[in-house]
Amino acid sequence: MNTNTPNITSKPSDVYFFGTCILDMMMPEAGMDAIMLMEHLDIRVHFPMEQSCCGQPAFSSGHSKEALEVAKAQLDLFPEDWLIVVPSGSCGGMIKHHWPTLFKGTPYEEKANNIANRVVEFTNFLVAIGYEPEDKGEKIKVAVHTSCSARREMGVHITGWKLVDSLKNVERVVHDHESECCGFGGTFSVKHPDISGAMVTDKVQALKDTEAVEIISADVGCMLNIGGKIAKDEPNMPKPKHIATFLAERTGVKA
Repeated sequence: MNTNTPNITSKPSDVYFFGTCILDMMMPEAGMDAIMLMEHLDIRVHFPMEQSCCGQPAFSSGHSKEALEVAKAQLDLFPEDWLIVVPSGSCGGMIKHHWPTLFKGTPYEEKANNIANRVVEFTNFLVAIGYEPEDKGEKIKVAVHTSCSARREMGVHITGWKLVDSLKNVERVVHDHESECCGFGGTFSVKHPDISGAMVTDKVQALKDTEAVEIISADVGCMLNIGGKIAKDEPNMPKPKHIATFLAERTGVKA
């Protein structure tokens, strides 16, 4: 069993959706597409409006106290014992794998562990409930980018590949540098712009070499970084698309 996925024995009737701050601010349509896809599967999706950030930016920059304060604000937003679906492997990994350490020894430890145990990344969730998308699109070639932390912490590359490969008219092309970081890394791209720029240049070139007509990812931070490089230097390349949007379009859930 995938240890990143709670023990899911059947499709739940209700789930929470933790949209992540970067998706909410920069790519809200991807979050809406994920919600729409789950609702199409007759799952009631609950979105606590007070939600904000999981604390990852501060945590990954070494500011644990500030990360705890940000994360603490989320603890009372998911009172029902429902799964918490997160459309980002890096944010999901932060909650599932780092919250237990962040909150250890604090009065909030039990609540944090309860939430961590219920968190599941979006593609992990779809695969766990046995979702089998019906492809209604034309034949295309796609390339998939999975962020480095999402791969390591949540196994998102495995479930993402499985969903894409289940689409009968979609050919997934494995590209060079697929397992390598795009250079975003949260604050890394700000602190080390030259290194980050070289990394995303390599990533975009590898994607370009595939001649794919769609670039798919499940992490908005990476999508913004790769998409920014493409917009600046490769305007004829396709812009990255969140896997929720891609699946919604391919299955006809989104016109």
